[in-house]
Amino acid sequence: MYWLVTALPLKDRLADLEEQLRAETFVDLRPFGKSLTLGLAGARIDPDGMATWEEEDYCVPPLAQERAAVLDKYFTGIEVEAVDKGDGWRQISKLPPLFPSLSES
Repeated sequence: MYWLVTALPLKDRLADLEEQLRAETFVDLRPFGKSLTLGLAGARIDPDGMATWEEEDYCVPPLAQERAAVLDKYFTGIEVEAVDKGDGWRQISKLPPLFPSLSES
């Protein structure tokens, strides 16, 4: 399943998260590391300061493993909405990147 994830970034931890993403620290976390890294590296930020990204995940509840391992350290108020593959990215494509140096233009 694919999810549109929305969460409030903990601003004092964003530089660390960016550094971890640049170093691909999470890629080898099984089974979700590649999807999590791709999603976070491409995350967008809305005018209210909420980060949003699309992620593939099959946990029940959604993102349970990701939250325990990574997300709860860097975000609060995590919410998910089921989407078709690619629809989440299309919905947020006009928003600026959360990490401009990591995002693909």
